[in-house]
Amino acid sequence: MEINFIKRHPFVKDAISITIFILFVLIGTLFINTFIFRSFSVVGPSMETTLYTGDRLIVNRVPVTVAQLQNKTYMPNRGQIIVFKNPRYTDGIGDEYIVKRVIGLPGERVVLKDGHYTVYNKQYPNGFNPDDSNHGEPGSPTSGSGDWTVPNEELFVSGDHRQGTYSFDSRNGLGTIPLYDVVGPVSFRIFPLNKIRSF
Repeated sequence: MEINFIKRHPFVKDAISITIFILFVLIGTLFINTFIFRSFSVVGPSMETTLYTGDRLIVNRVPVTVAQLQNKTYMPNRGQIIVFKNPRYTDGIGDEYIVKRVIGLPGERVVLKDGHYTVYNKQYPNGFNPDDSNHGEPGSPTSGSGDWTVPNEELFVSGDHRQGTYSFDSRNGLGTIPLYDVVGPVSFRIFPLNKIRSF
C-alpha cells in the first residue's frame, strides 16, 4: 500500500496550514479595517487640549459601512471628532489622514467672529455656538474671522487648538471636507493607558 505525499512529507502539511492561517489573518485584518474599525495615532498640536501627539485612537467604521450598505452618505454629528482623508494630501507632503471636530454641516452658514464660531441654519436662523455642547472642549478661543457657506455633501471642521495657526482646518486653508473622505468618528482613545476615554 502506497503512503500518500502528505504523510510522507509532514512539513508540507504544516506549511500549507501556516499559509492558510496567515491568509485568514490578512483577510480578517483587511475586513476589520475596512468595515469595523481602524486605529490612528495623533501627530501635532491641532487638537490640544483634547488630544495630544502620541494618542492612539480607535475610529468606528460601522456607521460608514451601514450608510454605504443602505446606499447613503454617512453624516457625522456636529461636535463629533472625526478622522478623514486629507483632500489636499500629495505623496510625501503633509498628513494623509487628519483628525478634527465637526462644526458645520452641509448647507449651513458658519461665521467666525470675536473668538468663536456661530452657525446659522433653518432651525436656528439667529445662529448658535456649535461648541456649547462639547463639554468644555475646546478650551481656547478661535483666531481669525470669516464667513463661509458649507457646500452640499461637505463639512466644515476645526481643530480644538484654535489660536494662531496651530490647527490647519476649514478656516485657514484646508477648506471644507467632502463627506466621502470621512473615515469615521473617533470612538475611543486607547493610549496612553492612564488617559483611556470614549468620545
